[in-house]
Amino acid sequence: MNIWVKLPSFCVTSVALLIGCLAGLIGTVQGQTPQFEVAGQLWQDSLGNHRLAVDVPFTSHAVEVKVDWRRRDKDAANKVVIITDSTGKQINNIKINHLDRETGDFVFDPVSGSGIYYVYYMPWSGHKWEGGFQGDYLHHQPKADDAWLKKLAGLTAKRRLPLAHNVVIQARTAFDSFYPMEIVAKKREVEALVAKYKDPFLLFFEDRKHPIKMFDDLPLRWIQKGPARAGNNHFSVEADRNEYYVFQIGVFASTDSLSDIQVSYKNAPFKITCFNTQGVDSKGKDFVKKVHVPKGHVQPLWLGVDIPKEAHPGKYTFTVEVKDAAGAARFVNVQLNVRGKLLADRGDKDLWRLSRLRWLNSRLGIDDHNTAESRPLLVDKSTATIKAGTGTVQLNALGLPKDIIIGGENLLSGPIDLSMQGIEKQGKLVVVPGQKLHFTHQASGKVAWETAYENSGFGVSYQGQMESDGYLGYKVIIRARKDAAMDDISLQIPVNKQLATYFMGMGSGKPFGMNGGYTPFSYDWKWRGPQNSFWLGTYNAGIYCKFLGATYNGPMLNLYHPAPPPSWYNNNNGGFKIRTYNNLVSTSTYTGKELFKKDSVLTLEFSLLLTPVQKLNTSAQFANRYYQNYGNPFPGQKDIEAGVNVINVHHANRINPYINYPFVMVDSMRAFVDHFHKLGIKTKIYYTIRELSNQCAEIWALRSLGTEIFSDGSGGGYPWLREHLVSHYDVQWFTPIDGYEACDAAIKTSGDSRWYNYYVEGLRWLVKNVGIDGLYLDDVAYDRDMLKRMRKVMDMVKPGCMIDLHSNTDFSKGPATQYTEFFPYINKLWFGENFHYEKMQPDNWLVETSGIPFGLMGDMLFSGGNPWRGMVYGMTNRDGCPTDGKLCNPKPIWEELDHFGIKNASMYGYWEKNPAVTTDNDKVLATAYRNGHKLLIALASWDTAATTVHLKLNWEKLGISAEQISFVARDIKDFQPGKAFKGTGAIEVKPGKGWLLEVQ
Repeated sequence: MNIWVKLPSFCVTSVALLIGCLAGLIGTVQGQTPQFEVAGQLWQDSLGNHRLAVDVPFTSHAVEVKVDWRRRDKDAANKVVIITDSTGKQINNIKINHLDRETGDFVFDPVSGSGIYYVYYMPWSGHKWEGGFQGDYLHHQPKADDAWLKKLAGLTAKRRLPLAHNVVIQARTAFDSFYPMEIVAKKREVEALVAKYKDPFLLFFEDRKHPIKMFDDLPLRWIQKGPARAGNNHFSVEADRNEYYVFQIGVFASTDSLSDIQVSYKNAPFKITCFNTQGVDSKGKDFVKKVHVPKGHVQPLWLGVDIPKEAHPGKYTFTVEVKDAAGAARFVNVQLNVRGKLLADRGDKDLWRLSRLRWLNSRLGIDDHNTAESRPLLVDKSTATIKAGTGTVQLNALGLPKDIIIGGENLLSGPIDLSMQGIEKQGKLVVVPGQKLHFTHQASGKVAWETAYENSGFGVSYQGQMESDGYLGYKVIIRARKDAAMDDISLQIPVNKQLATYFMGMGSGKPFGMNGGYTPFSYDWKWRGPQNSFWLGTYNAGIYCKFLGATYNGPMLNLYHPAPPPSWYNNNNGGFKIRTYNNLVSTSTYTGKELFKKDSVLTLEFSLLLTPVQKLNTSAQFANRYYQNYGNPFPGQKDIEAGVNVINVHHANRINPYINYPFVMVDSMRAFVDHFHKLGIKTKIYYTIRELSNQCAEIWALRSLGTEIFSDGSGGGYPWLREHLVSHYDVQWFTPIDGYEACDAAIKTSGDSRWYNYYVEGLRWLVKNVGIDGLYLDDVAYDRDMLKRMRKVMDMVKPGCMIDLHSNTDFSKGPATQYTEFFPYINKLWFGENFHYEKMQPDNWLVETSGIPFGLMGDMLFSGGNPWRGMVYGMTNRDGCPTDGKLCNPKPIWEELDHFGIKNASMYGYWEKNPAVTTDNDKVLATAYRNGHKLLIALASWDTAATTVHLKLNWEKLGISAEQISFVARDIKDFQPGKAFKGTGAIEVKPGKGWLLEVQ
């Protein structure tokens, strides 16, 4: 079987481009390594990213190629070789004599006569689409024609075959190139190097121009230049004043495995940091990393020199010493030539400088001040009362909430209790002398307290904190003084029944991914599935509770699959339940029986959040109109005339091509932002953390940190990933980019890491230097502390920036619960993909989609949403958004809302006490909007059949007096026909639909 690949005309490189190489290599000894270059023209990408150009200077029936191509792929022998002539005509007859990662020896039939031929040695077959890649390298070399093979046998029997001249090895693009740091040294060359020096490890100096990319091979470059040794141990580099200069030292464990590598500096003129051995975590705490290098492997050490702007131009010499745990030490002498030029931005605008690596250790936005959106905390220590903008908490003697006042009502029907059944068998718990409840820290954004109790069997310490957003965090540490047991430990939250209308979380669910609604009378759940939290409350008061202690506590638990918090799970003895009584609804999260050995410690952690977290801002909801089109972020004139004033720029387009790395095309993005700012339109961009594009300039430095930044994984995916990352990565998003040759092939990040610090600094840089007006977050992996940092940083640079949050409920499994802690810091929800609005009931709409119980509002996405039901919650879809074969167009509804003056209206929902408007059918719900003396009613049906309803208006609540009224439905395209209704009755409503009625 033959493999024929159709070649487009642009793929053929002119022979003239190779004349220079050919002239220099025509006498090259066959089998030696050719030169490497980037091709002057592209070829069809499925032929592979690399090719060998050979010259056949004569006519022959067969010619042999011998090449030292020094490839990274260890399975080179399993890949197909495709050969074409200079016009793209494919050669059918090829015979492989020998092929491995070091050398190749094969014969082909140069049917086009003398000239240049191309050997493609990594061809693949597959399918690329927006969101993924499926394919593999070609693995079965086609058998040549029998007649040619017979002729070849005759030729080789008489004499040696003529050899083609190896001209050059070409990479399809510069980004694909292996040269120079992935041109592999041969095994015998490495063995000779090790034998020559006989050291436990060798050091190789590299500046930032040549990132170390291979961890289990040496590059040929190192064989040629040798390690840092006497006579070859003085390296000179240049940098500018105020530059953060980055360089590398490669550590090769040549004869033994190395453990606990230490890096030190002598005569350092400026502060130097080794990113591989030390750092600052995402909470702002210093840490030290232990670095181990297996025998035969390479560990890159990335170092940064913090050159101040006051530095005098001149030459500075210092020494970097690398030592392992066994005491073996080697050093590198560096001469740093500081030029007179002053960099205003530390070098951050130039990605090639890699100066942004210092962002990994940033503490930007980490402090205990309140954000601009929240009030400073007020503390009355005498009564242990803490007042935040969202509510007031009074603590009991254990530091747990005794009262929670929200909107003038006490949410609790009794104190929150961490009950320890059986602890009394060891005697009554008494306060530890000197450890009565006391405050340990107080700032405008955070206050902390602690207390401790004990009896003969246990010591129990309670540590708590409250923040200005209404968040409370608790850690309870139980220390056993002897072998003992407790029958159960349970966190009990008794909520006033009148305020416990709705519930979501802890495994609660309905069909279609729904995860919230009316509170069940009784409910039992054991730890299973991606759940670790719940919310209980009503539209204007509630409490969110989250159980901590797992390896990962952020959202998207189904992606990271952490085991349940071990202390609460307790080997599946733990669980959760709801019970309803006369005047309260009680939740109990229990551990079951706990057995303690003497000196053992059990730590129980949980957090609470008071809701709503903000005051509902209907004006902003209706004033800010979003345009969002993934591939085309440019709204049209009709969109702008309809009131679009916020653009969300997704990734995978010309303006923001590469996922979560919006730094490559900043000039285009800045021009886009500036253009729309002149039209009064704000621009927000997709920028998150969960996965990271392979276009990231710092990717090799991040890879050198092991699994700190990038998750481990089984590899595979797009050919670029296989060829350069090779292994130990987790394939994520992939897409070709319209207008760009380089595809976006992302890999998964590890969750909480120093990349969070980089991200926050990157956000500051984008707001300041590109002018973006905020972020569009799409199922992110970081935690509330990150949202708080982000909000503070945006407020520092550009107050008024906005954040909206989107989630796919099939992906994040109950996103309203998983993201509740984010809500104090965002402006809008977009829930979202796979929210089946036609099947969701009103309680689920309110709790999990609308955002209203949390002080937020949202938009619809999946299949365009249900516009009638959406308006009951103040929701439309987003202009220009493609979804499930539809293109969202809220402009006709916007026109009606503008006619009414919705931006200045107050909202009165059916969920409120004493609603402003009701119907005589509990499956047809209504929300009223009042603008002065004008009234608009959104009516929607959840009934399964057409029905006729009568409206009842609460004029006292609306603050309007009217003796005679009528309802007018203005004609709205794709929504409703124009129609007038007299009085308050006889309004026919079709199932799943409704009306927007102006009251006259």
